[in-house]
Amino acid sequence: MQNHYSHLLLMQQTIRKMQQRMETVQRSCAAASENGEKIRMTETRLYVGLNDAQTKKQLFETEQYTEQLKKLCFAYHVPFSVGLEEGGYFHESGEYVEEKTLILTLIDAEKDVVRKIAQDLRTLFHQESVLITEDDVQGCYIL
Repeated sequence: MQNHYSHLLLMQQTIRKMQQRMETVQRSCAAASENGEKIRMTETRLYVGLNDAQTKKQLFETEQYTEQLKKLCFAYHVPFSVGLEEGGYFHESGEYVEEKTLILTLIDAEKDVVRKIAQDLRTLFHQESVLITEDDVQGCYIL
């Protein structure tokens, strides 16, 4: 019971820090936007295929995967965007595979949170891997 309580306290502290950081970012974004300034941000994208690692086929409807991804982002308390693309790649065996891929976009997310989400998605969607890309971007909020 003590371990669960400690974990709960740690999660609450993390959420408070994230909320404080978001408030700071929102204030600086509002000020910068009023002046037409660009804000430096980190855009992280996670690419998660929908074909099962064993069967190499999509087992569920795309909407079911999307709903699970949304629930995961909600659990981690991160704002996100999600898109769907279709593509193909060559498997390690040389076999060509086509599949649908969900692309999760996060702005200024903590790196450790991104890795945890990627690990959870890999397990949840039964994938061999999840690709993470990261770019420095500039943007501004129009208020």
